[in-house]
Amino acid sequence: MNEEIGIDLGTATVIIYMKNKGIVLREPSIVAIDKKSNEIIAYGNSAKKMEGRTPNDIETIRPLKDGVISNFTITSKMLKYFIKKVLTNKFSSPKIMVCVPSQITEVERRAVIDSCIEAGAKKVYLIEEPVAAAIGAGIEIQKPVGNLIVDIGGGTTDIAVVSIGGSVVSSSINVAGNKFDEVIAKYIKQKHNLSIGKSTAENLKIEIGNVFPYDKEKKAKVKGKNLKTGLPESLEIGSNELTNVLSEECLKIAEEIKATIEKAPPELVEDIAKKGIYMTGGGSMLYGIDKFISKNIGLKVMVAEDSISCVAIGTEKALENMEKSGDKK
Repeated sequence: MNEEIGIDLGTATVIIYMKNKGIVLREPSIVAIDKKSNEIIAYGNSAKKMEGRTPNDIETIRPLKDGVISNFTITSKMLKYFIKKVLTNKFSSPKIMVCVPSQITEVERRAVIDSCIEAGAKKVYLIEEPVAAAIGAGIEIQKPVGNLIVDIGGGTTDIAVVSIGGSVVSSSINVAGNKFDEVIAKYIKQKHNLSIGKSTAENLKIEIGNVFPYDKEKKAKVKGKNLKTGLPESLEIGSNELTNVLSEECLKIAEEIKATIEKAPPELVEDIAKKGIYMTGGGSMLYGIDKFISKNIGLKVMVAEDSISCVAIGTEKALENMEKSGDKK
């Protein structure tokens, strides 16, 4: 019997959900390549450990950028590796449903489908991320009622007004988790003359990142390279330093949400005014982002339980009705 797999093919993380098994894989969307032979030597967690620490002949690559495939060949190999890793029957040709950004082009859709076929899929279905996120969050989307979903991933924030099982209006902005890391690293470099790596910036975001101040300021130690001396240096960063830095980016998300609401039919806007905004994705775990969005838009905001897994969970639920819930290859 062929297995059924739901994939959240994220810019930062690949999450695989299998029917009746739950989440079976959660690994970074990254590979390590031997530049001499052009062969992939590590995937996911193993490759992540090498990031920023490789010799000249090894390179770490993230084959997805801003929510879409930027390197088809590497993405195909990475997907094949992850799919084979989770299959119980190694000779199985699974049915696969993949979440894609709401604004994906036809060329990009074709690239996703071809990657899965190359990875051994028997059939491939696509579902928009906000729709999958809504399903995974337990929202009843089949009713003729408007639901506003904001899915903040690694590369993109996807926003959609969902009703009767589909997206009525949607938009996508390249401001999400990776951008948060980028602006933190930039701030540390400009303010403290200290160069830090991607992983260090990400950890700082997780530890003390915020867009709505903590009741009591948090502090974290950060290590990097002093740009004047070229030597290692350690310093302490306060959470209040990051509030304004990250708020500038989250304000862009708030403005995009407003623009999406403005494009929606009046009847659905009325529903949204009553129900508020549902937020999913790893980026929604940034401290205070729900309060920040609520303050700037004037609507209540609810962060889904296990928000980082909502998209993958939504694909599994959609698999139960694949012929109706996606685009078949």
